[in-house]
Amino acid sequence: MKRREFLSGAAATGVGAAATAGLATPAIAQDRRELKLVTTWPKNFPGLGTSAERWAQRITAMSGGRLTVKVFAAGELVPAFEAFDAVSAGTADMYHGAEYYWQGKSKAFNFFAAVPFGLTATEINAWIYHAGGQQLWDELSAGFNIKPMLVANTGVQMGGWFNKEINSLEDYKGLKIRMPGLGGEVLRRIGAAAVSLPGGEIFPALQSGAIDATEWVGPWNDLAFGFYKVTKYYYYPGFHEPGTALSGGVNLDVWNSLSDEDKAIIEAAAAAENDYTLAEFNARNGDALATLINEHGVELRRFSDDVLTAIGTAAGEVVAEVAAGDAMTQKVYDSFVDFRSKAIGWARIADQAYWNARELPYTYAAKE
Repeated sequence: MKRREFLSGAAATGVGAAATAGLATPAIAQDRRELKLVTTWPKNFPGLGTSAERWAQRITAMSGGRLTVKVFAAGELVPAFEAFDAVSAGTADMYHGAEYYWQGKSKAFNFFAAVPFGLTATEINAWIYHAGGQQLWDELSAGFNIKPMLVANTGVQMGGWFNKEINSLEDYKGLKIRMPGLGGEVLRRIGAAAVSLPGGEIFPALQSGAIDATEWVGPWNDLAFGFYKVTKYYYYPGFHEPGTALSGGVNLDVWNSLSDEDKAIIEAAAAAENDYTLAEFNARNGDALATLINEHGVELRRFSDDVLTAIGTAAGEVVAEVAAGDAMTQKVYDSFVDFRSKAIGWARIADQAYWNARELPYTYAAKE
């Protein structure tokens, strides 16, 4: 080949490659999306804030960087309790929170977070994934331009922090306590003054005396917030939140604009984070409880059977009354309590029977 022909061919090839690269680069750039995720949690707060961060990271990794998710903690883009409205309106693309925070929109949202004496973590997973819960949740949230999904669970929570012992229902009379959702409604029914506060506002409220008591999550998170510094008694069980589901929500217009592949990635990342977070809480709570008791002198107390029975009765009344408020909530309630009945029947001869057997007086390990 003559030198002139070679140079001409090479130049043509170079121009073609440059043209191809020029066309391909914008296409790749256009295929990338950044999504804004707002949370109801303090920045990087253990278990809750970190779960939101992990969900975002999972989505980015699973999409090969095609989807990037920027996380905004409570107050960074919008206040904690405005996360739902921000996603509904399109100010943000996604949220990570707890559905009972939106009960002002519809009481039905409570059933997708926690209901007093309701479902445990594994049971709410079963209801959502396999017994019609997701379809009802989709129907409810679509009315607010949101696609919802499970994204985490804290497991059974503690009953709360108190500056006095709770020996009877009389001890709840006039008690100013932080408790959101239907748990708060139940405590109002028995005479307490329940309020809902974002996590970051609880400690200052306890310290100032604005509230007398609070529930938050469990030992791991409660230790991080330092409630032991301003309260003395730590009660269990958390009848109000037997397995608190945390939720992810995506603006429905954004959701509908995504490919099936990207929708599957977001849902799979949420499901993975749901399992991981529950395991994390179960792994951390025992050690944190020991620290609270042994190093900080916290006094652990169990609610009496009389108190729990009375609260359970009030809870049944409140939940049924809430359900009767509108057709959608009634529809969700009917599905929820039907599944609850089935779950109790199975748990009685499965998990509960095994736990009872494990407590029998035999030696299994040296540390027992």
